[in-house]
Amino acid sequence: MNRKNLEKRLYQLIISRLDGDKVSSQGYQQKIFNLVGKGIGGFILFGGEREEIKAFIEKLQSLSEIPLFITSDIERGVGQQIKGSTVFPCQMAVRAAIREERPDDVAILRDTVRAIAAEAIYVGINMPLIPVLDVNQNPDNPIICTRAFSDDPEDVSWFGLEYIGILEGSGLLSCAKHFPGHGDTLIDSHISLPVIDRPLQGLMETDILPFREAVQAGVSSIMIGHLQIPALDSIPASLSRKVITGLLREGLGFHGLVLTDALNMSALSGIENLAARCIHAGVDILLHPSDAELTVRELTSAIQSKMLDEGEIDAAIGRILKVKSRFHQIRSQIMRVEVDYDSHETLSRQITEMSITLVKHKGGILPITENSPVSVVFAGEEKFYRPRLYSSILSGTELNSVPDNGGKGGSTPSDDMTIIAIFSETAAWRGRSGIDEQERERIRSLIRKAKGSIVISFGSPYVLRHFREADILIAAYDAREQTQEAVIRCLKGELEFKGQLPVNFHAPPGHKGA
Repeated sequence: MNRKNLEKRLYQLIISRLDGDKVSSQGYQQKIFNLVGKGIGGFILFGGEREEIKAFIEKLQSLSEIPLFITSDIERGVGQQIKGSTVFPCQMAVRAAIREERPDDVAILRDTVRAIAAEAIYVGINMPLIPVLDVNQNPDNPIICTRAFSDDPEDVSWFGLEYIGILEGSGLLSCAKHFPGHGDTLIDSHISLPVIDRPLQGLMETDILPFREAVQAGVSSIMIGHLQIPALDSIPASLSRKVITGLLREGLGFHGLVLTDALNMSALSGIENLAARCIHAGVDILLHPSDAELTVRELTSAIQSKMLDEGEIDAAIGRILKVKSRFHQIRSQIMRVEVDYDSHETLSRQITEMSITLVKHKGGILPITENSPVSVVFAGEEKFYRPRLYSSILSGTELNSVPDNGGKGGSTPSDDMTIIAIFSETAAWRGRSGIDEQERERIRSLIRKAKGSIVISFGSPYVLRHFREADILIAAYDAREQTQEAVIRCLKGELEFKGQLPVNFHAPPGHKGA
């Protein structure tokens, strides 16, 4: 094989970054066109505006000799990445809202996944990087948390299979992540390498169970997490032939595509010949390396030095081309897909309202009426504070931040009912979950002084375990305005608390949601 042909085949193993907010730049467009000309396998999409992205992806596909993978992290719908598309609740909120034994709930779930699929097809995403099949077992997990459906492997499996079935039925390539399971860690793999020191039996019965079922259900691709799991191998799973070829391919019988988690993450920093070692382990697709050209040069060198066999490249390319042969189905659907964004927004709001969970309830406090003396206190991530939304539950008392939080001061009258709204998010590179101990102690002090207390977690429900002494505990699962509005309506008695807590952190007796 001559060098030019070899390079084209090596580029086919790579999914590179596409910044949607830059596609209006002629210089940036040319950079992307150059990668397409070199034979890049596809792109992972971040950001951009709906119609502009749709047109640009169509252009890229028309230029590419082989259809491109267009992937994106759209766990909360296409609107998580693309402006003008719908943002849906996170996976944990979906689990809180939906009961599998209720046919009406299941219909809503399926409508939701169909909506996500339709919006993905519309903009040109053919490989949505969903669902997350991690079983969140660590309350302080900084990177999975509300991205997981639950801490119960059976729940995770059931919801995951619903997503996989509908996505695959729509002609899309579903992607189960992050094998062998990222749910029991205190470390964000964007920052450093997590070590999950669990016995093999526990891994197989809990973490790996949803992936086993996903394989049997026909999931098209599986993403390998940057994780070190001593029970499986002494090296990171992304580089482990034991994990990828031994456990996933031979043990679980998976014949689809294996892709790495993003290679620009710090978990694998400093490892030499990283791309070659991933391919040798059984990976087909190298996701988001920092530099595609440099990665191809490194792979070429690995082949020349006999560190990597061309047969391993051929096997990966064969699997890629087999999957890409299905893309004509998606192209035909793009021509006729009609997306009702208004109905999707209504559906998103409905699931959000269904997800709000009353974790602990002391009688005689709710609903809050216009005559109730109420103070509202904000804590956690300030960027989510929306004071104007709370005017309907205040009776002349000003909103406050937690005393001494950020130097803002503030106080809460001890004869008021005090609502403490805590905002947190699960996000890459953040490195922690929830709020710190100093802020927790200030909140506990407010609870002790207040006549009555309501603590609401907008984000991780595990935050509530620190405030068991509060009269009422409420779990919402993100900090969007839509979610805050739903909680306020529940507090006022305009909506029922319908959510069921998807995780167990030893809540007060008798309460795991409504």
